[in-house]
Amino acid sequence: MGLLNLVFLAFLFWVFFISHTHQLQSSHTQALLQLRKHLEYPLALEIWENYNGDFCNLASTPHMTITCQDNSVSELKIMGDKHVKVSDFNGFAVPNETLSDGFSIDSFVTTLSRLSGLRVLSLVSLGIWGPLPDKIHRLALLEVLDLSSNFMFGSIPPKVSTLVKLQTLTLDANFFNDSVPDWMDSLSNLSSLSLKNNRFKGQFPPSISRIATLTDVALSHNELSGKLPDLSTLTKLHVLDLRDNHLDSELPIIPKGLVTALLSENSFSGEIPAQLGELAQLQHLDLSFNSLTGTPPSALFSMANISYLNLASNMLSGSLPDSLSCGDELGFVDISSNKLMGVLPSCLSIASDRRVVKFGGNCFSMDAQHQHQESYCKAAHIKGKQSKGKEIGVLLGAIAGAVIIVAFLAFVLFILCRRCRKYPSRGSFEQPAMPKLAQENSSTGISPEVLANARFISQAAKLGTQGSPTYRLFSLEELKEATNNFDPMTFLGEGSIGKLYKGKLENGAYVGIRTIALCRKYSIRNLKLRLDLLSKLRHPHLVSLLGHCIDGGGQDDSNVDRFFLIYEYMPNGNYHTHLSENCLDKVLKWPDRLAVLIGVAKAVHFLHTGVIPGSFNNQLKTNNILLDEHRIAKLSDYGMSIIMEENEKVEVCFLV
Repeated sequence: MGLLNLVFLAFLFWVFFISHTHQLQSSHTQALLQLRKHLEYPLALEIWENYNGDFCNLASTPHMTITCQDNSVSELKIMGDKHVKVSDFNGFAVPNETLSDGFSIDSFVTTLSRLSGLRVLSLVSLGIWGPLPDKIHRLALLEVLDLSSNFMFGSIPPKVSTLVKLQTLTLDANFFNDSVPDWMDSLSNLSSLSLKNNRFKGQFPPSISRIATLTDVALSHNELSGKLPDLSTLTKLHVLDLRDNHLDSELPIIPKGLVTALLSENSFSGEIPAQLGELAQLQHLDLSFNSLTGTPPSALFSMANISYLNLASNMLSGSLPDSLSCGDELGFVDISSNKLMGVLPSCLSIASDRRVVKFGGNCFSMDAQHQHQESYCKAAHIKGKQSKGKEIGVLLGAIAGAVIIVAFLAFVLFILCRRCRKYPSRGSFEQPAMPKLAQENSSTGISPEVLANARFISQAAKLGTQGSPTYRLFSLEELKEATNNFDPMTFLGEGSIGKLYKGKLENGAYVGIRTIALCRKYSIRNLKLRLDLLSKLRHPHLVSLLGHCIDGGGQDDSNVDRFFLIYEYMPNGNYHTHLSENCLDKVLKWPDRLAVLIGVAKAVHFLHTGVIPGSFNNQLKTNNILLDEHRIAKLSDYGMSIIMEENEKVEVCFLV
């Protein structure tokens, strides 16, 4: 009986455990290994080299994730290290940047389509080159598709329109050079569309304004032109990024739920619509470097949630009212390089500790060193009024002329009709005239692109930085425990902005802890506002900022003179130590040095142009370039200009 019981228990174990364990299909395993071969064995997939287990059980890394459902792959994310772009890519393989001449994107996608259960696919910075094949539509269950930072060109294949379950489409930083297709509304579940940093041309497709589910649209840094259509139907839209295109219409009607509107570096003209001041959810508005005229609506400055307002480098004129009020959240205002006159309203005073205000290059009656003479702006204001009056006169003349012509034609038609009734043609039958109804095509769609980040990072952007650790608040007790009360043994060095310690958190992870003491005291609220902006700077070649700690805590209106920044730990030290011939085992070869410099250049380019506002003066020197465990270069101590504006003459003390 004992033996029978054992057999019975073994049978139960097999039924309830073995038979319920879903192993990955062998065909999917073979497809994954074939994909690795197609991608020419990237470093991110090195973990697959001698792995003989079930890929569904493979631990995720910051650069690779496999998730399974039942016995098939449902999620595949791979992030490579081919971040470099060439400005004159001509559609052929580029040594050390793209995959080799032998790579076939058609064969690659054919292999990829064997993973028919894929719902999430992210293949970033892998050097994939060539036109995207139509057969990508075979992955019919896709909900997220991210192919950013590669070398794809041509057009988006028409059969992508059949991926009706798609919620996120991200093709940023490629070389697509056709027009944006006008079948986008076929993707009825799409919430995030990001096509930034390509070469898309032509008009903004009207179909985009018919996708009711859209929350993020990013088409910046392309070559789109013409008129932007009415986008008010996109009631769920939160982020609209149209920067750096050739759009030349007046500003359109903007959805009421918008959080971030980035419309800079176009040729938008006309006055700023008063409707913009009614957007209760708006936090970030950038209209800089356009051709906007008139006086900006006062409501723009007092919106409940507005925190960033940039109207610089337009042709705005007139005077801002003395009674202008600023919203409680408004932390950055730039109205520089316009033709504004009069007195700067008190809520925009640069003496305020609550916000940063830039107003140079106008004709305000203060700060004469950075202002034009009032006559300069007054002439432009009068010219603008005359031009507007002339336009109204031309319009009224055109309307009057049209009325006269219509009246004349009506009179001629009346005479002819009377003659026809009086002298009907023989053999003809008089029939009632049926008026022809001509329907004009009201879709004048044209336009730009979109990102961005007020959530500042949309879901599409999050995929581009997969594996980035979450930013959080640290306590001082936590930092003391991590560094053994800032024991000298944990001291790593002293840079230009404070001392650096190595710490070990409770979960075993190592971090770098920077202590910063300020000679000028900040309010905690002001410092938190700046740290919040700094925390949004995420890039593969930036040392990740993990969190901060404000010494003393306290209320938002209290002052602070010391705080801590917590960064990811970089085990291979700084670039400077890898240049010295005194440590031959550490010296980098010339190709590796070039890779470091290219990586840092990408980081600096991102800090200057990829964030709003741009971050400059980023402590660029060899000691601040750090190397991770794979010797990938990352810039540290960046973004300090966000915390300590130079025009505020804030000094950093080393009194820790």
